[in-house]
Amino acid sequence: MITRLDHSLTLPCGAVLKNRLAKAAMTEGLASAENRATPDHVRLYDRWAKGGYGLLITGNVVVDRRFLERPGNVAIDRNGGENELAAYAKAASQQDTHIWMQINHPGRQASTGIAPFVSASENELVGQEGVSRAMAPNEIEDVIQRFILCARVARETGFTGVQIHAAHGYLLSQFLSPLTNRRQDDWGGSLENRARPLIEILRGTRAALGPDFPISVKLNSADFQSGGFQEEESLEVIGWLEDEGMDLLEISGGNYESMRMSGRDESMAVLSAAEGSSTQTREAYFLDFAARVRARAQVPLAVTGGFRTRSLMEKALESGKTDVIGLARPLCFDPEAGKRLLSGELDRLTSPAEDFVLAPEETAGLSGLEASLMEVGVAGAYHFNQIRRLAEGLDPEPLIDGSAQIERHQELEAESQDRYASSWSPATEDA
Repeated sequence: MITRLDHSLTLPCGAVLKNRLAKAAMTEGLASAENRATPDHVRLYDRWAKGGYGLLITGNVVVDRRFLERPGNVAIDRNGGENELAAYAKAASQQDTHIWMQINHPGRQASTGIAPFVSASENELVGQEGVSRAMAPNEIEDVIQRFILCARVARETGFTGVQIHAAHGYLLSQFLSPLTNRRQDDWGGSLENRARPLIEILRGTRAALGPDFPISVKLNSADFQSGGFQEEESLEVIGWLEDEGMDLLEISGGNYESMRMSGRDESMAVLSAAEGSSTQTREAYFLDFAARVRARAQVPLAVTGGFRTRSLMEKALESGKTDVIGLARPLCFDPEAGKRLLSGELDRLTSPAEDFVLAPEETAGLSGLEASLMEVGVAGAYHFNQIRRLAEGLDPEPLIDGSAQIERHQELEAESQDRYASSWSPATEDA
């Protein structure tokens, strides 16, 4: 069965994606105590590479081991591990599959590392103890070079592209947002200044890797916070990124304080269906913004967030609103969904955690917001746990027990944190 999903896509740099399905980035938490790739990454991405997707994008590979999104992140920070990265890339690039390294710095959204964490300006993150400090100009310049170094290592170890993460409230997103960037120097104030770290990273990466290597950017359509990064600003930044030679823009939105990327609005309620969608569940909730981008830019687009039905994926491609369909959480439950979507065997993606709701007795004494947060936590824990099962060579679990999933995830994260903490030395902390 030939569908639009099965059409190839030639990127501006000349690289070709064999089809329009992409496994979007999901944090894996599988790294060693030294934050190197492991055989778990090889097994996991071997499974996904055989799933039929044209593009696989890794979870966060962080540029500074002192500041991690979670303790199991892979890091490229003078910590070795090039052979492990090469094995990872080899497994993931089977069957002409592209494997792109997502490069990131969590900024104030770090969950572990050397406190205080850093941001564009001094900031307090809701739900996090302590205040993140403002970065000095020389630290910003250092971060730019760290992103470029990671991209060099990615190419040297066999990854076929890179993605610069500037969405979801991580460091580059913190610079873009006037809520978290209140600087008065050359790195703050105007949108041009706030976008400067991202633009310089893209420009430097293109110069370092040449014209034929795919470079993607993941960017928020908006932060969905009053006074934050807005859609008109995003459209302006996209134009600058296109001028700098970006090959694929992935559109997303939200941050840790406004969970749009997880299908929730600012009040944590489940997002409604996209306009024109026949499904009664949330689906493709950044597609309307993609249409606005398409009217102003020619760069290839990927939309991630909520796609579940093959019919809407086909319709989105046919409309020209997007060129690539980004899929994430359902692939933790069904790693070979890509092949079945392409063949026509599968009409709808699903996951046991997708529509998880607390039982009435579990919500006793909880506000609506508290219940929603707990449901988000259960879904997140379930998908983290299934990634670990796939990495161990096991099949995903067909059923979900909310408290058991959270407990298992917390235990595994604590073990990972202990390994990370044990690997530090005084010399490392001063690096």
